[in-house]
Amino acid sequence: MATAIIPVTWKDLPEEHDYPAAADYLELLAAPDVVDAVIAELRAAPVVHKKAKDILRAAGLELVPAENPYVRRDLIKINNRKSLSPILLVRGDFRTGVPMVIADGYHRVCAVHWADENIAIPAKIAAMPQ
Repeated sequence: MATAIIPVTWKDLPEEHDYPAAADYLELLAAPDVVDAVIAELRAAPVVHKKAKDILRAAGLELVPAENPYVRRDLIKINNRKSLSPILLVRGDFRTGVPMVIADGYHRVCAVHWADENIAIPAKIAAMPQ
């Protein structure tokens, strides 16, 4: 892993409240039984590391401005060496044009991207059930 211009401190695992937050968002995209399966897989998934720039590209999302209050809050945490929670992702499928979903942590990804787009972010990744 490359050395970050601005070091970011991470918690070992996502916070417990990140899973219901992810479920709340995912319920806008899928039925409750699908969401339950994805959340169960996220809980069991190992933590992997992916670069901020690649996460945004895979999700097809824009970088939120640093002035956004939630991005700014996370930038302040980074500056103050406060630990950030790993993010929760749902794998996309490039064969069918389905982007990856940031189920929880979009503003953290953007804040880290503003600090250094090459920082590897700890994440748990689940697949959509078949």
